[in-house]
Amino acid sequence: MLKKILLLLCLFLALPTFSQKLKPGFDKQEYIELLKAFSRWGDSIFYKGIPESKIYKTKYRSEEMGLLNQWELYETQGHSVICIRGTTKEQMSWFANFYAAMIPAQGQLQLNDSTAFDYHFADDPKAAVHVGWTLSTCFLMRDILPKVQQQYEKGVRDFIIFGHSQGAAISYFVTAQLKHYQKTGILPNDIHFKTYCSAAPKPGNLYFAYDYEASTQMGWSFSVVNSADWVPEVPISIQQVNDFNTTNPFKDARKKFRKMPFPQQQLMGFMHTQLTKHNRKAVKRYQFFLGKIVSKMIEKKLPGFKNPEYYNSNHYVRTGNMVILKPDENYYKEFPDNDETLFVHHNLLPYLTLAQKLPD
Repeated sequence: MLKKILLLLCLFLALPTFSQKLKPGFDKQEYIELLKAFSRWGDSIFYKGIPESKIYKTKYRSEEMGLLNQWELYETQGHSVICIRGTTKEQMSWFANFYAAMIPAQGQLQLNDSTAFDYHFADDPKAAVHVGWTLSTCFLMRDILPKVQQQYEKGVRDFIIFGHSQGAAISYFVTAQLKHYQKTGILPNDIHFKTYCSAAPKPGNLYFAYDYEASTQMGWSFSVVNSADWVPEVPISIQQVNDFNTTNPFKDARKKFRKMPFPQQQLMGFMHTQLTKHNRKAVKRYQFFLGKIVSKMIEKKLPGFKNPEYYNSNHYVRTGNMVILKPDENYYKEFPDNDETLFVHHNLLPYLTLAQKLPD
């Protein structure tokens, strides 16, 4: 009898940490298992070299919706996982990435002739986000929210939100929207959300980042980045003087110049114009090509979708509590830089390889 008790105790102690109640803080094994589960979105070529997760099993896979977006629900002991698919090879899926103008982080999108969606990713009126991934999130949330409510009725109180690449970008917004639903009473406050954004591009501006990081700080959201990967460096960021906080030295610069002696006034005014006008023009070009032009293509695919008003900024910043995967000499031997294979450092296997080298 004593031997049986000791055996059961050993088995209990041997259970992995992610089978217990979710805890704040980056968990190496938790992240690795999520990568393994995510890898099964693709075929055997996609997950070559990556073992199947023994922890997470798919209980639900949504239909494709919006810009060919899709998500899965995993269940395991103690918590469920909302897993967001990344970019596929289809043109429509890439539209979500290239539709890269900024819009306010709270508002409404007209998805089609009969459906509008109210989204709220940040409280700060200066917060702005990527319009393509916002559109994707609005479609997905209409399916995700009922499933979270169903899981809650089954007794689930802990959820992990996970995505890689485009899926990671959308995961920021799914997290923010679910937390907003808690604030407004649509979801109960005793639900815990923990987020892993893997290989995420930049989702929005600094004020969105501030808002998101404040709401998920103390170990409830992580952005895992391979420092050799170019995807976390996009979209391209253009900072203007109006992207600063209200109190700043640039806002009334021209008024200050007028108080200077005539030659200095002219020189400083000229320099100010030269240093600011090109950024303003660049933002307008980005809004035109990666906003209006792409939106016309999307409108053909999504009848009834209405292009929203843009936020006058392109100041994208990386967001979240960063976990940096730093390649070493052995890594580059296995995954050498290759101009012909642009995603050599972005794929799952490089991330898994580096994550396994992290300290426990």
